[in-house]
Amino acid sequence: MSEVTIRCRANGPLLVEGTVRVVDHEGHPFPVPEGKTTIALCRCGHSGNKPFCDGAHRDAGFIAEETSPPATDDS
Repeated sequence: MSEVTIRCRANGPLLVEGTVRVVDHEGHPFPVPEGKTTIALCRCGHSGNKPFCDGAHRDAGFIAEETSPPATDDS
């Protein structure tokens, strides 16, 4: 399986980089264009194209700037 990276965009969507399938709660796949290796998933809840981002977070004033915890040196 190829590696997938999920990036949290500040005040924006989750960018999923890599080949993935997105399925609904019943297991039905959402159409993703052939060969597309990056998709943006909505996390503000305002997209008219859920689960994908349509940029609605900008007008909604969505704020989310999570960052990962600092790395620790356990050696």
